[in-house]
Amino acid sequence: MSQIKIYGLIDTINKYRETLSSAIHQSLVESLNYPNEKIFQRFIKFEPEDFIFPKDRSKNYLIIEISMFEGRSNFAKKQLIQSLFKKIEMDCHISPQDIEITIFETPLENWGIRGKVATELTLHYKVEV
Repeated sequence: MSQIKIYGLIDTINKYRETLSSAIHQSLVESLNYPNEKIFQRFIKFEPEDFIFPKDRSKNYLIIEISMFEGRSNFAKKQLIQSLFKKIEMDCHISPQDIEITIFETPLENWGIRGKVATELTLHYKVEV
């Protein structure tokens, strides 16, 4: 399970939302063996006066936060981050200089899904990759 939040300027999100969504999801599927049908993304759009960032970033600056079950190896997380940079640059033409990624890992007992605590769910994919 992964919940993705993507923060950016309203014009950037509006321009790249579909392509960005696909690039992010493909990275999850390929790097974490994530089920293709599991897609949970939220795009948070800001007016320029509400999204302050360093001057060495462009108007395409994005923050990507990934909340997921703990259990992935450091190697798998590194692969995910590298894949995100590569796919977003290739598909959206957004420089890695304009992308920041944070992964938040949470124990299964801290997730509630479909009326259950995640430790009680039967998952149809491996978390330990």
